[in-house]
Amino acid sequence: MSLLIKAAATTRQLIHKAPALQQQVRHLNLLEFQSKDLLQKYGVAIQQFKVLDNSSTDTQVVNSFDCPEYVVKAQILAGGRGKGTFDNGFKGGVHITSNKNDVLALSKKMIGNRLITKQTPKTGILVNKVMVARSVNITRETYVCILLDREHNGPVLIASPAGGMDIEAVAEETPEKLLTVPLDIDKPIPEDKLIQVAKFLEFKGDAIKRCADEIQKLYTLFKSVDAVQIEINPLAETDTGEVISVDAKLNFDDNAQFRQKEIFAMDVTEEESDPREVEASKYNLNYVAMDGNIGCLVNGAGLAMATMDIIKLNGGEPANFLDVGGGVNEQQVAKAFEILTSDPKVKGILVNVFGGIVNCATIANGIVAASKKLKLNVPLVVRLEGTNVNQAREILKNSGLPIQTASDLDDAAHKAVASL
Repeated sequence: MSLLIKAAATTRQLIHKAPALQQQVRHLNLLEFQSKDLLQKYGVAIQQFKVLDNSSTDTQVVNSFDCPEYVVKAQILAGGRGKGTFDNGFKGGVHITSNKNDVLALSKKMIGNRLITKQTPKTGILVNKVMVARSVNITRETYVCILLDREHNGPVLIASPAGGMDIEAVAEETPEKLLTVPLDIDKPIPEDKLIQVAKFLEFKGDAIKRCADEIQKLYTLFKSVDAVQIEINPLAETDTGEVISVDAKLNFDDNAQFRQKEIFAMDVTEEESDPREVEASKYNLNYVAMDGNIGCLVNGAGLAMATMDIIKLNGGEPANFLDVGGGVNEQQVAKAFEILTSDPKVKGILVNVFGGIVNCATIANGIVAASKKLKLNVPLVVRLEGTNVNQAREILKNSGLPIQTASDLDDAAHKAVASL
C-alpha cells in the first residue's frame, strides 16, 4: 500500500521542477481551471467557476456569475497560494468574498504580478489568470485517486475517508483508512465495487449513489484522456448533499500526445523558473539547473544522478542535471551543448555516456559538431563506453579539438574537477 501512495506522490511531484525518471517524458502542466474544465466536460461534479484575465470582458463575466460567496484564486503551477505574497505587497493568492465588486478588485491586485510561495522560485511566478469559483460549504472531505500501477499491471483506485490532508501521512499513520481496488482497463467499474468504495468513504443514504456515479465518471475520464493519474483531494460532501471534486491533479501519458492534441495544446510552460528547461523539453531533453560549475551531459536518469554524486566526491559541484536519454541524435546533442553553455556558471563540461541503445559514434559526432559551432572555450571531458565506442574515440581524437577522454567515470570526474 505504501508503495502505491509513494507512486501517487512521486507522479504528483514530477509535475513541477523535477528531473524525469525515464526518457521521452515531458510532464504536461495544467492550471487548476484547466483541470476543472476537463472534469466538467466528462460530467464530473465540480464548483461552478469563471476565469478572469484582466481583459475588458472581466466585468461582464463577474456580473453574469451570481453566487452567495466567491472563491478568488490566482492560477499558477505551485501550491501554498493562500499563504503566498505578491511582489506588489498584496498578501494571499486565495480569497473569499460575497461582494462582486471585491472579486474584480482582488483579481486586479493579482493579475500581472508575481506570486511568491514556498513552492515558487524566489522571484515568484507571474499570474496571468484568476479563477473565480462558487464557494461551497463542505461538511466532509474524502480522498480518491486513480493511477496506473505496475504491480497490478493496470489501473488502481485508492480511496480514503481522510481527505483534505497529506495522504502520505494517512498511509503511514492510519493504513486502515486506505482502500485499494484494482480496475479493469477495458470495462467500467462494477456497481458493487463502486458501492463498496462509497461506503468505505463513509457516505450515507442517497450520497452513496452520488459518490459511486462520480467515481465512475472519473474513471471514464481517466481512460478517455490517457491519464496516468487523477487525484481528487478532496472529493467533498457539501451541506446540501452534493458530492463534488473540489481539487484535482491530473497527469497524462506523454506517449499519447498524438491522440490528445487538444489537451496537450493547453500545456503551461511559461511558468518554468528557467527558460532553459522549456527549451530542453522541446528536444526531449530533461534539464534541471543547479548551482555548480561543471555542466553534465549524460544518458539515463540513474547515470546522471551517479555522475553528479561522483563529481561532488571529487570536490566539484554539478551545474545541472541533463539526461539526453536512449534515443538521442546529433541535433539533440548540439542543443544540449547549447543549453549547457548558455549557463554563465559553467566553467567545464563532463559528458558521460554508456552506449547500450545509444550509439557512441552519434554522440561523438554531435560533440564535435557542437564544439566547433559554439566555439567551445571551456574544458571538455568525455567518457564513452558501449556501442561503437572505438569508432567514437577515433572521431574525438581526429577532431583536432582539445577534448580530454576518460577511461572510467571516476577518471572522468577527477579530470573534470582538475580542469577547473
